Amino acid sequence: MFWLVSAPVAGHGILLESVPAKNATIIGPDLDVVLRFNSRIDPLRSRLTLILPGGGEQGIDILPDDRADLLHAKADGLAPGAYRLHWQLLSVDGHITRGDVPFTIESQ
Repeated sequence: MFWLVSAPVAGHGILLESVPAKNATIIGPDLDVVLRFNSRIDPLRSRLTLILPGGGEQGIDILPDDRADLLHAKADGLAPGAYRLHWQLLSVDGHITRGDVPFTIESQ
């Protein structure tokens, strides 16, 4: 098995910090999402999608935010289970970047 790893390219949107954190366990059912990147991003051309425990997908609306390096959203009523937050963004340099943040929801 071969793995191809590439170094990040300057100017591309690189995820620096996320809520939820990678592999975090969150007490649900509601989730605040905050993703901070290394550069300015275009929130109107960016997307957030939850990959659900059963394999389905659910889009999440990006909320307005005053910071040009953040994507902010909310997801309510999530059932317990393993999720992935898939993000896709357009950085102001015109490059599209994608990634995933796996996390788990536990019931209260």
